Amino acid sequence: MSIENGGVQKLESQWPLQGVEPESVGLSRERLGRIDELVQRYVAEGRIAGAVTVVSRRGGIAHLSTCGLMDIEQRKAMRTDAIFRIYSMTKLVTSVALLMLMEEGHFLLSDPVSKFIPEFGNIRVKVTGADGRDELVRPRRPVTIHDLLTHTSGISYEYEQSVRGSGITLAEFAAAQCQRPLCFQPGERWMYGASTDVAGRVVEVVSGLPLDEFFRRRIFEPLGMTDTDFHVPPEKVDRFAWVYKPNVEGRLVDDEDRVTSRFLSKPAFFSGGGGLVGTTSDYLRFSLALLGGGRFGDVRLLGRKTVELMTADHLPPGHPPVDVNQRGFGLGVSVLRRLGETRQLGSAGEFGWGGAACTQVWIDPAEEMVSMIMMQLRPLEKFTLMDLFKQAAYQALVE
Repeated sequence: MSIENGGVQKLESQWPLQGVEPESVGLSRERLGRIDELVQRYVAEGRIAGAVTVVSRRGGIAHLSTCGLMDIEQRKAMRTDAIFRIYSMTKLVTSVALLMLMEEGHFLLSDPVSKFIPEFGNIRVKVTGADGRDELVRPRRPVTIHDLLTHTSGISYEYEQSVRGSGITLAEFAAAQCQRPLCFQPGERWMYGASTDVAGRVVEVVSGLPLDEFFRRRIFEPLGMTDTDFHVPPEKVDRFAWVYKPNVEGRLVDDEDRVTSRFLSKPAFFSGGGGLVGTTSDYLRFSLALLGGGRFGDVRLLGRKTVELMTADHLPPGHPPVDVNQRGFGLGVSVLRRLGETRQLGSAGEFGWGGAACTQVWIDPAEEMVSMIMMQLRPLEKFTLMDLFKQAAYQALVE
C-alpha cells in the first residue's frame, strides 16, 4: 500500500495528518518511489519480513507504504496499524516526560539524582589504580539529571540486561543499580546504557505516578496515541508484528517465543529505556509534537525553548561523535551537528533515535519533515536499511 502510487489522499482516522501530493510539499513522487523499490528488494531477498515507511513534510503525509509480511508463519500482510516493539525509541518519550516535570519547577537539570533516589548518594566509580588493579572511588561530583538524559552518567547496560524479565520493579531496579559502580566519572564521556531507565524512576518519584500511568495521562491520551503501551493487550494481538533474527544461514527465524513474549502481558518493570510497543501513526504524532517545538495541534507537551535545549548537542567539549551513528547527543536524542560528519544526507539540527528491532525516526526542523521506518528485525551485525531509507527520503526533496 502506498499513498503516492495510488493517489490516495484521505487516510484512516488514526493518522495525524492527511495524505498530500508529494509535489505540493516539495517532494518528488518519482523519487519517493525509490523507497518502495528499496524496501521491496530487502523483502524479496528475505532480509526482512516487512516494513512500514512514512515521510511527512509541511503538515502532510507525502509517502506512506507497507511492504511484506508482519508475520511470516501466519502469512499476514504488513498493515499500516501494525504494532511494533519500538525498544529504545521509548527513550525519547521518557526524556520528554522528565523535561515536562522540569518545566513544572520540580528540579534543575544540574540537580543530583540522589535528591530523588537516595541510594545514588552512595554510588562509587570503578577506576584502574596505579598498580593496574580496579578499585572503587567516590565520584568527583554527583550523578545529575543531566547526566541521565545525555548518557554521560557512567551507568552501563550490564545490570539492566541481567535482570530484564525477572519480575523486578523499576523502583527496585533503580535502587539496586546504585550498588553497581559507574564505569567512569559522571560527565566524563558518553556511553549508551540504562540511564534512561533510571530517568524513568525519577519521573515516578517526582510525579507520584507509575511510569505507564504518567505516559498515558500526560502524553499518550492528549496526543491520541491509542496503541502505545508497555504491552499488547489480547484484543490487539492480531496487529502485533512478529520479531525476527537471521540464523546462521541468513534465514529469518523467530526472535521471541510466541507464547511467553514479555510484551504479551503487563510487566512489573516499566523500562523507560526500551519497553514500549506502538504503531507508526502513534509515534508520528509524538514526533510531530517535537517537530512543532513541543506542540501538535492543541496539545503542548513542552515549551519551545525546552525543545531547543533538548535538541542541542550536549556532548563534552571536544567529544567525538557517538560511535553508533556519528552524531552529537542532546537530552535523549541524537543530533546531527554538521553536514559531513555523518557522511549521509540530512540537515544540521536534525534529531531522533532508533530501536533495537530496526525502528528509527528522523525529525528535521529545517525541512519541516519527519521520516520513519518501522520493522521487526534483531540483526546479528550492523544493518544499513534504516540509513538507506533515510537517504531515499532526503534525495526526494526537490524544493
